[in-house]
Amino acid sequence: MKKFWEDFKKFASKGNVIDMAVGVVIGSAFGKIVSSFVADVITPFISLLTGSVNLTDLKLVLRHAVLDSDGNAVKAEVALTYGNFIQSIIDFLIIALSIFLFLRIVMNMKNKFEAAKAKLLQEEKDKQADESENAETETPKPSEEVLLLSEIRDLIKCQSEEKN
Repeated sequence: MKKFWEDFKKFASKGNVIDMAVGVVIGSAFGKIVSSFVADVITPFISLLTGSVNLTDLKLVLRHAVLDSDGNAVKAEVALTYGNFIQSIIDFLIIALSIFLFLRIVMNMKNKFEAAKAKLLQEEKDKQADESENAETETPKPSEEVLLLSEIRDLIKCQSEEKN
C-alpha cells in the first residue's frame, strides 16, 4: 500500500497532471460560458424563428398525463424533450468551433515561428558558407611583422649582391 501512495505522489506531482487539471478547470468554466451564451443569446433568436418561448420547452408528447378529478397526475406525461437536445448540440458546436479556431491560431503562429526559425538558420548557414568560400579564395595577408622581416631579408639580399 505504501508503494501505491509513493507512485501516486510521483504521478500527481508531474507537471502534465497539473497542466491537465488546470485545463479541466478552465474547460468547465468555458463550458459554462458557452452554455450561458447559447441559453441567453442564441436561444432567444431561435425561439423567435420557431415561435416557441424557450428552446428547452420544445417537446413531442407521446402520451399525455392522466389526471384524477383533483388535477393530480395519476400517470406522468411521456414526451421527447428534443429542445434540450438541440440546445446541447448548439453548445457542442460552439465549443468545437471555438477550440478549432483557437488551435488553428496556435498552429498558424507555430508554423510562422518555425518558418522564421528555419529562415534564420538558413541565413546563418549561407553566411557561414560565404565566409568559408571567401577564406578559401583569398590568400591570407601577412602580418606587419612578417612584412617587416621580408623587407629586411630583401635588403640583406640586395647588400650581399652589391658586394659581389
